[in-house]
Amino acid sequence: MSWRRLTVRDFVIVDRLELEPGPGFTALTGETGAGKSILIDALQLLLGGRAEAQVVREGAARAEVAGEFEVPASAQAWLQDQGFDATEDEPLLLRRVVDAQGRSRAWINGSPATAAQLRELGAWLVDIHGQHAWQSLTRPDAMRALLDRYGRIDTSALQAAWTAWRAAQETLREAEAGQAAREQECERLQWQIDEVARLAPGDDEWPELNRQHARLANAQALIDAAQAALDALDTGEPNARALLAHAIGRLREHQHIEPRYGEWVTVLQQALDQVGDVCRDVAHAAQGTELQPETLAALDERLARWLALARRYRCAPEELPQRWRAWQQRLRDVQRQGDVESLRQAATLTEQAFLQAARQVSQQRVPAAQRLQAAITDAMQGLGMSGGRFVVQLEPLAQAQAYGLERVEFLVAGHAGATPRPVAKVASGGELSRLALAIAVATSALGEAPTLIFDEIDSGIGGTVAHTVGRLMRRLGTQRQVLAVTHLPQVAACAHHHWHVRKRTVGGATVSDVTPLDGEARVQELARMLGGTGTEASLAHARELLQP
Repeated sequence: MSWRRLTVRDFVIVDRLELEPGPGFTALTGETGAGKSILIDALQLLLGGRAEAQVVREGAARAEVAGEFEVPASAQAWLQDQGFDATEDEPLLLRRVVDAQGRSRAWINGSPATAAQLRELGAWLVDIHGQHAWQSLTRPDAMRALLDRYGRIDTSALQAAWTAWRAAQETLREAEAGQAAREQECERLQWQIDEVARLAPGDDEWPELNRQHARLANAQALIDAAQAALDALDTGEPNARALLAHAIGRLREHQHIEPRYGEWVTVLQQALDQVGDVCRDVAHAAQGTELQPETLAALDERLARWLALARRYRCAPEELPQRWRAWQQRLRDVQRQGDVESLRQAATLTEQAFLQAARQVSQQRVPAAQRLQAAITDAMQGLGMSGGRFVVQLEPLAQAQAYGLERVEFLVAGHAGATPRPVAKVASGGELSRLALAIAVATSALGEAPTLIFDEIDSGIGGTVAHTVGRLMRRLGTQRQVLAVTHLPQVAACAHHHWHVRKRTVGGATVSDVTPLDGEARVQELARMLGGTGTEASLAHARELLQP
């Protein structure tokens, strides 16, 4: 047993409700409009269903649904990966709150959770078959999904291969469509690269070029300035060195009288030494500076070409080397994009990988289809479709699709000798309901969720078939925990437990509650479902239904 307890507060017309489902098969009955499906709706909300403000009972601030479950072994790894503390020995506690504005909050074992996490966890806890389950039988995607689930067929590799193939095809199409434009871009880039290559600008060359040009352009002025300085300091008459030497000599003559003169001599001698050093450097600079008109002309030409290219390509002169390298990288990128042959080979390889994955899926679908149609055909025999057949048809596609190489279609023959026809063309609603029930019975036995819920899936049937449905539900209840919302007394009579939904007025407000039935109370409810009004005949019939 997985589902232990459900608590509902202020949900639609439920004021407060607490249920403890037992093991086996539980039937949920009540008059039309009493709110039988509200319990299922509350459970679906708890398991990650859509939250809306309408679920909050009128006048209440919020609706709350909480549930206690056993932890399935299959969910242990998921709970640990998601960071939720859970062990098989302790119950799993889920809680969902929706306020009057439709805002929702959820918790798993007291830790905040998202609705998506509740949905993922719910798939391990409860499997719900709705009253309109037959509608999915008419959708190709639902039929294919049912077959793949039944056959335990993992299509994740197929989907990944399809995505890779489509991406390679799109890249190839773009490459082929833009070939002419890329060729033009390559020609333009190559012309620009070649033009700048003749200059070959260095990364840090521009500042140094300007410094060299400034020195050579002003070489004569630098020589003249150095010679004038040298004259003033050393070679002219008078000059700084001679004057300093004279001052030192006069002060030194009297430093024995005035000690401060000795201090001044020391300072002036240091100055004289420094002037001597400067004179040697200035003389060397004056002699070493050359006019170099040819070098200056070459620098003028290079600077002019550099400036012209910078103006042409609308960038600062110092940015020209970076612009040149960017063009070279862009040319390499465009050339790679234009390698259509390589892209074509890549598309071929990804197509082959997809087809291989698709063929593997097809090989698994064939035996799965045979097993599924046999199981559903067998279930149909006891549901008023004796001699009927269910066929899972795999029709090859002219062109591969994301889901594989074949289309899955369900065909059904309602009785012996009938030709199987597509389920979508079966006119009888009763047949569709019985078929949906047969599929639910055939596939639920292989499910992992320990709790099965059937929400009025037995609509459109009655009589002997209803007895068969009840026995099927009871048999399922020996293997799994089963809850069925039903309007059939034959089904309810087969249940291990019986709950009754009642709608009543309290303080001017309509509320719905659920009461476990046993003994004479259960007999009375079955008699009501049989259409009786408490007559001895209806009560006797109800007691007869309850006989093992």
